Amino acid sequence: MNTIKKYHILLRQYRLKLGLTQAELACKLNESQSFVSKYESGEQRIDLYELEKICGCLEVPLLDFVRVYIES
Repeated sequence: MNTIKKYHILLRQYRLKLGLTQAELACKLNESQSFVSKYESGEQRIDLYELEKICGCLEVPLLDFVRVYIES
């Protein structure tokens, strides 16, 4: 699977696991819903700072996210 696509699918899976809509996650991130939509669709790349912030809102430690990403 394409690495970037896998990355975004994993973020979406974590969001759905918490039962959050894109709008709800965006509110937690102080971003627009389109920001969440763009990173989940692969239109927007995320830097490490943003990923750490997103992982915090998704209640998953960054290192755990990276480990699951590498293992998948």
